[in-house]
Parts: sequence; structure tokens; C-alpha cells
Amino acid sequence: MGFPRGRRRLVLVVAALLAIAAVAVIVHRVLAPAEVSTVARADYPAPARPAAGVVGRLPVAPLIVDARLRVYAAHRQVYADRPVDGRHRTTPYWSYRRWPAELTGVVASGSTVVSRWSDGQLVALAAPTGRVLWKTDGPEPATSGAVVRRTGAATVWDPRGLQLTDLPDGRTVLVVSGDTQARGVELSGGRELWRVDLPGSCRSDVGTTASGQVIGLDTCTAPATVEFRDAATGAVRERWRPPGAPDELVVTPLGCRTGRSDCLALRTAGPGDAGGRGWLLSAGEPVAAPALDPAGATLVGEQAVVVLDGVAVGRSARTGTELWRSADLGTARVLAAQPGRVHLLTEANDLVTLDPATGTQLSRFSLNVGSDGTGWAPGAVTAEDGYLAVERLRKPVDPNGDDQRYYLTSEAVILAAT
Repeated sequence: MGFPRGRRRLVLVVAALLAIAAVAVIVHRVLAPAEVSTVARADYPAPARPAAGVVGRLPVAPLIVDARLRVYAAHRQVYADRPVDGRHRTTPYWSYRRWPAELTGVVASGSTVVSRWSDGQLVALAAPTGRVLWKTDGPEPATSGAVVRRTGAATVWDPRGLQLTDLPDGRTVLVVSGDTQARGVELSGGRELWRVDLPGSCRSDVGTTASGQVIGLDTCTAPATVEFRDAATGAVRERWRPPGAPDELVVTPLGCRTGRSDCLALRTAGPGDAGGRGWLLSAGEPVAAPALDPAGATLVGEQAVVVLDGVAVGRSARTGTELWRSADLGTARVLAAQPGRVHLLTEANDLVTLDPATGTQLSRFSLNVGSDGTGWAPGAVTAEDGYLAVERLRKPVDPNGDDQRYYLTSEAVILAAT
């Protein structure tokens, strides 16, 4: 005998409701906002001191933190591995993941790593442990930006709208901007110092200065103007245009501690690099620095370094006095710089590191690992804590190609100690 028809219908209805409830629970568990923090279970590694040369190759771009860890960006995750001079990427030392937000930027100062997410949230992590130090809301990131390829270099080496600067009183400020708002956040505890409204995409970030200012380029009305904002208060202290500059400006920060943060100078030019001029930054109006006028010139401390007609030349950025020249490099270009080091890349992809004050060669070696060879073009690059990392691109470079065509190998980033 079966169930009466009415009872059978009731059983079917109850079964259907239970099934729907089970599906709802599963969907909630899968799709509900969540974060997963996996902290370190080992001691914080000591800084490594590898000999000059290629350290290894990596599939993703490393942010060198505190000379001890490599920090990476994934779609919804920021994570670290060790040792800093490891030949390959290893099992994460710590990891922090959020869902459904996407990771849009990472910066670090000392032993603090700050991640920015697509919903605007800022999360600071302790580099030694991966533990969350603080969280706060920030402006949502700009709606358009650089293409983020599989290495994540744009996220960790040049995150849009995310910079650091040091104030004269010793505090470090995290400056976060979107299309319509910017905020200043104290790095030590996540306290918001200020927030200001921005006019939109016609105003763009340039970077921050070593003296505690935020540099922006305002093209909302002609002619284009450079603005300097106090990083402690958010107030615009000065609006400036280079004398005799064209209405349109391209502004490039120079001599930055990392990325576009704590910069010592900038270079202004018109469309197509017309009328390029270099300027030293201080608390007042920028000071002309002709040694930084040539395209490709870089600033390392007090020295301007440029390659002209195949000769590397170092000059005093302030006076223009020639300090040294090195004519035995062959065809080369300035690739990157960091305190006490300027890195040049030769036509054969040798990495040459010079002392920017004297021109003394600190190291020279081929940027080759395994059987990869040197037949590649350099892409994005970073230099910090004595290390240099560079993307290797397939020749001829196709900027519109997919990642397989764009990069030389699956482990496209080469890491070197200099």
C-alpha cells in the first residue's frame, strides 16, 4: 500500500523544501563574503646575503619585503614565500585571501604589507607572521587602469592609486585614491588622517615626494597643472607649471624609493617627449635640474645617471657637474635604480650594476638562467634591497598578444642579486 495522495504530495513538498534549503546553504557557503588568513608557522627568516648573480626564476612578480620575504599577488589573494633568494617559488609562508573582492594593489614599508581590494577595503598585514594588523575602508579603485597580466607586476610593482610617503615627524602615510576621492591613512594603525573629493579621471596620480607631499596632474582645465598636496592634511599647498611648458604635460617621477613613492625629482615633457625638463623636489617649488632633462635619465640619491651615445655618465643632479663616465659597457640602457646602485642592461642582456656616486662597477653578469638564453626583451622591472627582478618578454614584443605570446616562458620573471 502507498501513501494517500494528499500525504504523498506533502512528503514531496517537504522534500523539495529541504533540497532548496540544502542548496541555499551550499550557495551561501560558496558565495558569501569571506576571508581566510593563514598565518606563518615558522620563524621569520633572517635577511639573505647571496653572491651577485642570477638567483632564480619565478612565474609571478615578487615584492621584496624587509629583505626577508617575497610577497606576491593573485586574483583574490596576497601571499609570501621564503627564502628571499630561493631559486623557485615555494609553499606560502603566509597567505591572506578574500572573497568575492579582487586584489588591486600591494605596497610595503618595513615589515608592514598593505593590500587594497576592489571593494575599497585596505588590509595591513605583519610581514613576520601574516597576521592582520588593521583594516579600514578606502575609496574604491579607479574604474580603469593598467592591464594586469599573469605575473601581477602591475599590482605589486606599480599599484595604481596606492603610494606611501614619510612625514617630517617620522610617521608614514598611505595615500589611497580612486576616480572621485583620495584618503590619507596612517600606516602604523590605519587611522584616517584626511579625505578629499577629486574631480574625476581628468586628475591623475603622479606619486609622492620624500618630503611628505602627494603629486597629482590636473588636466581638467587647460593648461595642465601639477598639484602638490600635503600628505598630513590633504590640503593642496601649491599648484605649479614648468615655465614655458606646453598646455599638455607628461609628468614622470624620478628617484623614488620604490614604485612611485618617496620620489626626489620629476621630469616634465610635452606630447612626444617635447621639451623634456628635470626638476628636483623639496618643500618649496621644484628646482630645475638640467642633468635630468634627457629622456632615460634617472636619479639615485644626489646623482643623475644617463646613457648618452653609448656612454654612461654620472652628474651631480644639483649642479650638473660631471662625476664620472663609463665608456666600456657597449650599447646599454638604464634599467632601474635603488639606493647605492644603478642597474644598466646591455644589448646582450648583461646586467651591469654601478655605484652612482663614483661609477665603480659593483657587479656584471648575464641575465640568464637554466637554458632560457638571453634572447628576450625586458618588461616591467623593480629593484630593492639589493635585488632586481625583471619580466622577460618574447621578441618581437606584441603588447596586444595573450600571455603565452607575450612572455618568454611560463616562469617569466628573473630574479638577481646585485
